[in-house]
Amino acid sequence: MQISDLPYSDPGVPDARSGPRFLLWLGRNQIGGQLKSLAWGLLHFSSIAGLPYGVGYAVQAVVDGSGARLAAAGGLIALLGVAIALGDTMLHRTAVTNWITAAARVQQLLARRTAALGAALTRRVAAGEVVAVSTGDVEKIGWFVEALSRFAAAALTVVLVCVALVVYQPALGAVVAVGMPILALAVLPLLPRATRRADHQREKAGRATELASDTVAGLRVLRGIGGEELFLDRYRRASQEVRKAAVRSARMWSLISAIQVLLPGLLLIVVVWYGVHLAREGRISVGELVTVYSAVMTLNYPLRHFEEIAMAYSFSRPSAQRAARVLSLERVTEPAGGLLDAPAPSGDLYDPATGVLAPTGLLTAVVCGDPDLAGRLADRLGGHPASTEPTDAPDTADGTAGDAEESGLPSVLLGGVPLDELPLDVARAAVLVQDKDPVLLSGTLAELLSVPSSGSVRPDEALAAAQCADVLDALAQASLDEDPMKARITERGRSLSGGQRQRLALARSLVTDPEALVLDEPTSAVDSHTEARIAQGVRALRQGRTTVLLTSSPLLLDRADRVVFVQDGTAVAVGEHRELVRTEPRYRAVVTRETDEEPAAVRSGPRSADEADIEIDIEETA
Repeated sequence: MQISDLPYSDPGVPDARSGPRFLLWLGRNQIGGQLKSLAWGLLHFSSIAGLPYGVGYAVQAVVDGSGARLAAAGGLIALLGVAIALGDTMLHRTAVTNWITAAARVQQLLARRTAALGAALTRRVAAGEVVAVSTGDVEKIGWFVEALSRFAAAALTVVLVCVALVVYQPALGAVVAVGMPILALAVLPLLPRATRRADHQREKAGRATELASDTVAGLRVLRGIGGEELFLDRYRRASQEVRKAAVRSARMWSLISAIQVLLPGLLLIVVVWYGVHLAREGRISVGELVTVYSAVMTLNYPLRHFEEIAMAYSFSRPSAQRAARVLSLERVTEPAGGLLDAPAPSGDLYDPATGVLAPTGLLTAVVCGDPDLAGRLADRLGGHPASTEPTDAPDTADGTAGDAEESGLPSVLLGGVPLDELPLDVARAAVLVQDKDPVLLSGTLAELLSVPSSGSVRPDEALAAAQCADVLDALAQASLDEDPMKARITERGRSLSGGQRQRLALARSLVTDPEALVLDEPTSAVDSHTEARIAQGVRALRQGRTTVLLTSSPLLLDRADRVVFVQDGTAVAVGEHRELVRTEPRYRAVVTRETDEEPAAVRSGPRSADEADIEIDIEETA
């Protein structure tokens, strides 16, 4: 795989059972690149290891006064220099390629998993952790993949040099052969502690990143309540904890580095002392002593890669563990069988669990006595998981996650067809849910409204129905060519007010023109006059389509074809808004925000129909 071939057409199915298994899976998928890097690494390291022989041969030629052998030694050193340069260049090229392609594979896997999970991702994993995995953790995983082939080449070179020295000069070679394993394994007792400190540092950094992400996301609210300094102080403390953890981790790694310098130096002293003793006795020549001495010196370079691989693994293992955790999250995407090729159904939208029925072609409003129930009901009507709690439950034997079955609740039906038996793309095209906090991605307004749709609703019609005229004027002033469709919207629409963001999100939902549209509090951030116009616009634009409004706003409820009142998880009343206000005290208490004392006072005497109508009009103009 070359960098120019990225992205992968298929990044594969990762082994996300654990961090080490995920790293092993990445290595297996890049075996070709690893072998190339290993080959060039062997050329590079073996050429460096061959220099001592050329130097020793040259020294002995000078001692013996042989010009021919000196010239041959010079040619050998020059050839080894070319091999070193070529090997180093290609090793760096292939190693970086392994790094980038591994990081790209992980990023593609994370992007696909994020798209598959949707809003369920942040319910199971903190947003800050997702950011940390997709940025810093990806780089550390790529670092380990890149360092692995260099370490393998360095280890093989050390073994080959030790064997060659034993053959070349058995007395000194034996000393080197015994000392090298000690040097390579000396830091192993320190690695567990270093790994724990690195894990602690990464944990602190992840928490600080999460705090920073949450603070930036809520900056507008923090400014409104004067909480900027409070959260800034929290981030200061979190960053100081990261600094302290990083210093403790750095101290351990500096100790490991010191050992990697000290022990080779001691081995070099032993080799020189013993070699001088052998040379005085005439058992070895001066050239052989210089060769062994130079070999031990050059072995310090490949030995440094033992420390690098230990650091790379220590830092990449927790990163791989976090990535594996995200990649292991599952949700239902395929049915157990039978309806995979079925077209998108049409008809009534019905939830057997609550008894909520939205007849086809009508505007149905749903009022919930429990505000939290409204959000859960919106998720259910769209075929989303019934539970918002994190879960790591394994998939069923047939490969489906079965959220509805796990919660014990029957699936929502669209035209009599269970949504959880439809492919995810078909279910999402049939039923679209806009939650109470919709997200606007960065880009132009034209890009925001360029979504999969039926084509029956034009963007200008959707914008008009959502009462976005003032938003368009503001965007036109911000656009260089005064075209609001080309004006850029910042990330999550932070440059817009809450009401403007909500109306643009509503326009985007209207453009898609799904078979069934579920809107959860779509006008909670707009004023009453705009809300009334939005209600009329949505009713006119969605004529003949199934629309569900989860709201308690009298302005929206009065324009609905039918209203369903849900209490304690069950639909207890169905009718028109004005009728339910007169006949259903619990509904009236939710819609008019009555206190516990007010209903009794209001109902202490009989009321006429005209009095009830007057009360409703007062509520709607409030």
